[in-house]
Amino acid sequence: MHTQKKRLVIAMTGATGAIYGVRMLQVLQQQADWESHLIISSAGLVNLKYELDMSRSDLYALADVTHGIDDIAASIASGSFKTAGVIIAPCSMKTLAAIAHGFGDNLISRSADVALKERRRVVIMPRETPLNLAHIRNMASVTEMGGIIFPPMPAFYNKSNSIMAMVDEGVGRVLDMFGVDVEGLFTPWKGL
Repeated sequence: MHTQKKRLVIAMTGATGAIYGVRMLQVLQQQADWESHLIISSAGLVNLKYELDMSRSDLYALADVTHGIDDIAASIASGSFKTAGVIIAPCSMKTLAAIAHGFGDNLISRSADVALKERRRVVIMPRETPLNLAHIRNMASVTEMGGIIFPPMPAFYNKSNSIMAMVDEGVGRVLDMFGVDVEGLFTPWKGL
């Protein structure tokens, strides 16, 4: 009997922190029961090249399914296409604003809008500092709609000794929200 894999949308925008989306795709590649659906914006591709020296084809090789940013007719643009939800890592303030105001002008904001309307999990990893009032209000709006705002902030109590360990902790905590097996990515706090 064929079992349908669980589907998870990973979206990447032009905010700094392309490593978060890349690392999520790498982890999902190792999960036999998960299918990743990738969307990346044109600004996301610029950051991917600048921050990680990766090409579009390098990134696409990490995903099970890829979708064009303007493909509003893609499977993930419909609520009838079942997914576990959407992770936007990293998320620009432009994309956050689009989601907060229901402005589904591209497949990233549309897929998040679909997940929210279907009451599926949406996790946004915003990358901006400092925040202005519009950013904070948009985060509050997405939270009120059921989304989760998860800024990629390292936990220093784990005494991570590398940037990659800090990235893995954030990636592990986000993927854990969806029930992905993240053993070894981070050590949960157990108390003193």
